[in-house]
Amino acid sequence: MGDFKDKVVVITGGNSGIGEAIASRFDQEGAKIVIFGRDQQKLNQVSQELHQCIGIQGDVQKLSDIERLFKSTHDKFGKVDVLIANAGIASRRHVEEVDEHYFDEMVNINYKGVYFTVQRSIPYLNKGASVILISSVVQQIGFRSHSVYSSTKAAVSMLARNFAADLTDRGIRVNAISPGYTDTPIFDPLKSQKPDLLEKYSQDIPVKRFATSLEIAEAALFLSSPKASYIVGIDLVVDGGVSAIYPI
Repeated sequence: MGDFKDKVVVITGGNSGIGEAIASRFDQEGAKIVIFGRDQQKLNQVSQELHQCIGIQGDVQKLSDIERLFKSTHDKFGKVDVLIANAGIASRRHVEEVDEHYFDEMVNINYKGVYFTVQRSIPYLNKGASVILISSVVQQIGFRSHSVYSSTKAAVSMLARNFAADLTDRGIRVNAISPGYTDTPIFDPLKSQKPDLLEKYSQDIPVKRFATSLEIAEAALFLSSPKASYIVGIDLVVDGGVSAIYPI
């Protein structure tokens, strides 16, 4: 099975997209998996497809839901070996169009949700646990109409460094992953409505394609494994070269 047989893995936002792919990849390694999300039907569907998995419905904006996640995990499987703080939302809005509701929702899910997911997990983490925060390449570059989303992800990347500083004495490693354009359900409307725009995005990527969710999952698997035991506080950018290579 590998390094994760019977290890306990908790994934927020684990019922779709990158989170679902991460759950599936850890399942292949024999892990015991807990996925957390707002859509109970989707949680049930994903859980039934995996071997040792439970789905817990909740919202990372609510601290009581986060606390229930870790208590329920402990009651079912014991302490946590890997935590993937993946839950988040993404949308574009020009700075002139941002209202308070939009701002608060983005910050509450993407930043506050990640912060308190990690904070409330600490009593339930095994010594030697790995914590991975899912950030985004948008925190590396200025993108039009991304001011709120990009700044929340910049905060997440910085949290990886600061959480690592706080938790390394406990033997807990914290890192971040910043995916670039990734083929997830968020792009499904473009596939049917604006395929030309999707192709343009692909051509702007040095490797000329979107990442698969599995490629991001492999990065999470590596950073969580003993092979990455000396990697602490980094932000691993997995973006096909977008942030590193100037397109000529």
